[in-house]
Amino acid sequence: MKRVRTTLLVTLVAILICGAASATDTPNPGTAAPQSAAAHFDPDAATAAYLAALSPEARAKSDAYFEGGYWLILWDLVAGLVVAWLFLGTGLSARMRDWVERVTRFRWLQTALYSLQYVVIAGVVMLPWSAYQGYFREHQYGMSNQTLGAWLGDQAKGLAIGLVLGTLAITAIYAVLRKAPRTWWLWGSLVLIAFAMFGAVIAPVYLEPVFNKFKPLADTPLKQEILSMARANRIPATDVYEFDASKQTKRMSAHVSGLLGTTRISMNDNLLTRGSDEEIRAVLGHEMGHYVMNHVYKGMVFIGVIIVAAFAALRWAFEALQARCGARWGIRGVGDVAGLPLLLFLFSAIMFVLTPVNNTISRTMEAEADNYGVNVTRLPDGFAQAALHLSEYRKMTPGPVEEFVFYDHPSGWNRIHRVMVWKAEHLREVDIAAYDAAHPATPGMGKKE
Repeated sequence: MKRVRTTLLVTLVAILICGAASATDTPNPGTAAPQSAAAHFDPDAATAAYLAALSPEARAKSDAYFEGGYWLILWDLVAGLVVAWLFLGTGLSARMRDWVERVTRFRWLQTALYSLQYVVIAGVVMLPWSAYQGYFREHQYGMSNQTLGAWLGDQAKGLAIGLVLGTLAITAIYAVLRKAPRTWWLWGSLVLIAFAMFGAVIAPVYLEPVFNKFKPLADTPLKQEILSMARANRIPATDVYEFDASKQTKRMSAHVSGLLGTTRISMNDNLLTRGSDEEIRAVLGHEMGHYVMNHVYKGMVFIGVIIVAAFAALRWAFEALQARCGARWGIRGVGDVAGLPLLLFLFSAIMFVLTPVNNTISRTMEAEADNYGVNVTRLPDGFAQAALHLSEYRKMTPGPVEEFVFYDHPSGWNRIHRVMVWKAEHLREVDIAAYDAAHPATPGMGKKE
């Protein structure tokens, strides 16, 4: 959630979304339809037909938007460097440290008071850059529905959350840094992982409702189908929620989020108003796949390994720079809270280098969820429709290196082609053949635009 952005980099959990069909609703896949139908279905041609439904203007716009995001990754790092220089190069960080030491002798309280100052100052300094990314650029590409006032209100809420969670996390990490000066990189990484898990647990119930209103989805046949899919996949959710994302964005989304009893199935109102029923079920099938395959826990393990490795590199980089520039910046050592701006920038630089690794982990799990969802919902065309909607802000046909480095989801072409191959392999089954007969092969049919 971009809005709940804190300078401590605790928001490492991006939880995904789901849906699947009850066994009693799934037609018998062993029942064959006439063989001639499958003989004339070409997945490559079907994929090309779906992509052809996008106008050249729409493709150019989405390509420009997504490719611009590549540069934003670099400029985010540069902006972080500017913030670090502001605190270190001007001596501001050392003065803040000196002030909190005069105010109290308790080390944990010194860290907390420093953190409060840091989060506020960094948030204000970064506000113009955040406004460009989150407001002006989104309006430039027609992706945002927010007024500037509403956007600033969300930023204020995110800042408040950052003050609370950021201060807690920074205080805990610095307690470790001071008690274990030789092995702080290991214990500090474990503290960060613990806070990431804590964020994943509380986000659905306590954080997301800060920005959007959640209400139970109206009782319709579609809702009953979603709940039936959830029960069939042993997802412990007793209701489906709708949230008002349309006040902020035009993007369609849904998720099955939460851990340890906070699991919630939610979809935004854009998906409900713009997607066909089959598209909604397909999207939720994908998201339920994440839950059933324990991607949240697996993701925690993968990211945990990355964080530990990043902290090991962080120790080497911090000690090298502290030895060279620490006296000039007023940093006494790794346990000195005045070094926080340097720690945060170095960590963000390491994660920048690891971008392809993080994206590959995410992209692999997304592909697994795609496969799970289409197998359960048996709605390949619903998946293809959803991929076309995502094309509004995702480039559909990247090169292989481009996809490897920058994509945290499979490209639109790959997602559509994968489900069209699935369709070709199941076209002789009665439910798929019946659907194809009832819906002439027109890309995007069923959308409620």
